[in-house]
Amino acid sequence: MPSGGRPARGKRGDGVKWTVLRGLVVVLVLASVLLGLPVGGVAFAAERPVVTLSDSQAGTGGTVTVRGEGWPARALLMVLVCGRATPARGVLGGTNSCANADGRAVTTDADGRFSRRLPVTEPPVPCPCVVHVATATGAKEKADAVFQVAGHPVEALPEETAGGRLSVLTDLRLEGSGGLLTWFGAPPRRTLVLTVGNVGTGSVRDPVFQVGTAHGVFAPQWDEHRWRGTIAPGRKARIELPVELSAGAHGDYTVSLKYGGKVVAEQPWRVGRPWGVTLFWLLLCVVVPTAVFRIGMAVVDRIRPPGQRPRQRQRQRQRQGRRPRHGRLATRPGATEGPRPTSTPAVLPWFTPDAGPGPVPHDDRPTSPTTPTTTPTGKGTP
Repeated sequence: MPSGGRPARGKRGDGVKWTVLRGLVVVLVLASVLLGLPVGGVAFAAERPVVTLSDSQAGTGGTVTVRGEGWPARALLMVLVCGRATPARGVLGGTNSCANADGRAVTTDADGRFSRRLPVTEPPVPCPCVVHVATATGAKEKADAVFQVAGHPVEALPEETAGGRLSVLTDLRLEGSGGLLTWFGAPPRRTLVLTVGNVGTGSVRDPVFQVGTAHGVFAPQWDEHRWRGTIAPGRKARIELPVELSAGAHGDYTVSLKYGGKVVAEQPWRVGRPWGVTLFWLLLCVVVPTAVFRIGMAVVDRIRPPGQRPRQRQRQRQRQGRRPRHGRLATRPGATEGPRPTSTPAVLPWFTPDAGPGPVPHDDRPTSPTTPTTTPTGKGTP
């Protein structure tokens, strides 16, 4: 039927078209995926810290431009020339193998990039050398770039020992706390705790670890500690190592653990200020001036003339019992006590009662003229 055949041919044609469209879509998707793989790979690589150098070799006194990308944004980095190092094995010996005095600091931009000129200086150990870049604050990131210091000796790196090989399985922890003596300046002490595992084919017996403490951005001071025991292949062990700072230490410290010449872990440690020492000095500033003042007053009282020693005279009176008692007047030492004074009135020295005039006589007779007077004879007088 022609009428029925036309729709069948139309459906068959539509199916072919949809098949072609699906194929085109699949091809486009595959093409986009294939084209996106390199871009994705580059983006992933850019996220990792990368260091590039303007020159691969330079002599002492020259400079090299160090560029980096993939670092944390706004991060502070330290740029150093280090010896006994390769990008694969890192810096053997830590920053003690680097020219720390001529290192440079740089801060990354918002995209994690930086560019810094670095003076070329011979490291304290032979090459192979690298330009070592590591974060000074925040998350620990580092990267190395091969660099040759012209004229500097070159020695082969020590071979990695076969057999047992330890790997850190957990982060470092500092256990313990300070006490009253630490508050007064005693050396702060902690215990460094971590778990390691033997990922090699042989046993590790009595491994030697190095514990370093660094204040701020200074190089750490390393102390060796031997852990007594044997770690079989595929086994793990808990390691406890003592850590001690100098007396009166305070501020931000970094505790590093080194094994086999390589730093394997780091842990920050913030040490509080010993306020007991500050309190002691404050009290000393109050007590010492007071004692000096008292001693000075005693010396002045001692060298004062005898007539001007009120305190000494008062002490002598107290010892000799010359203070006023029961209303009696005190006398000077050595004076004799006389009779008590009477209540006679005081007289002048040139006028005494014996030399004075006698009593003045007066007449007690009446002086009236009308009163007659009699004589011894009984006759009156006119």
